[in-house]
Amino acid sequence: MKVDKRLVILLFFWCSQITVAQNAVENFLKPSDTLNQKRLKTLVISEVAIGSATLIGLNQIWYADYPRSNFHFINDNAEWLQMDKAGHVFSSYHLGYFGANALKWSGASRNSQLIYGSTLGLAFLTAVEVFDGYSANWGASWGDIAANVSGTALYVSQELLWKEQRIVPKFSFHTTPYASARPNILGSSVPEQILKDYNGQTYWLSANIFSFAKSSKIPKWLNVAVGYGAEGMITGSDEFATAISLPESKRYRQFYLSLDVDLTKIETKSHFVKTLLTVFNSIKIPAPTFEIKGSGGTKFHFIYLSFFNVYIDERANCSI
Repeated sequence: MKVDKRLVILLFFWCSQITVAQNAVENFLKPSDTLNQKRLKTLVISEVAIGSATLIGLNQIWYADYPRSNFHFINDNAEWLQMDKAGHVFSSYHLGYFGANALKWSGASRNSQLIYGSTLGLAFLTAVEVFDGYSANWGASWGDIAANVSGTALYVSQELLWKEQRIVPKFSFHTTPYASARPNILGSSVPEQILKDYNGQTYWLSANIFSFAKSSKIPKWLNVAVGYGAEGMITGSDEFATAISLPESKRYRQFYLSLDVDLTKIETKSHFVKTLLTVFNSIKIPAPTFEIKGSGGTKFHFIYLSFFNVYIDERANCSI
């Protein structure tokens, strides 16, 4: 199960942004108007050091205790109802977003931001796939690689088409009873479950309405979001559950429609606040949500919460 590796990497970059924001002054956080060689050099050295340390850490934590093999591919595209692939898109996009904005901070050209910055996620996650490919317990996945490319392409294509990010992948989570059935895989604590339990994860594409109708009076921060989730998964597939004698559960997909907020559209003169808003803009804001269940039926959530155990005030629950 590879989602925890990707999200650990992503969380590491998030934390690094928050740390910089907390300890830096406004002038430091303000992007340079022209190429600042000192900033660029610091950025390159920092990214190489952080990237190398993270890969070394991953090797020791996830791979060192398992046998090596010749490089090989596996086909895991049918597992976890593709929730892991959604995670790859999310991670690749936001690592690329971080890379591009870091180069913007250094005053690098827009072309450099797109070529070298936005591909940070793709390069990093490709390195992880290489590690997987040489592990007997895992294997490189063409599906993962395609999802990584898709996340990077989502960022780059919007910059080329609109010169702004109008559609942003976001994430939300709620705890589920499935983790207790297999805590070693799905997590024994809430922090672990956020990383490992696909049943509680929801991935969103959040579109800023004003960006598509700039002559309107729609609030600049208002978004509409479509989400994807899945439940009933204790293993990657039903075959695995049967093979290891786990309790049966019916797998089904979930599709959502909800309102959201683009935190980066909130006006502020503080670069510190802007940095914080940018970091947290990857999280879906709790809001009224309409759900369509793949198993049949619909449900309206008065508030669909992120990182909480329950849905508040489910007003409607009817079958299709």
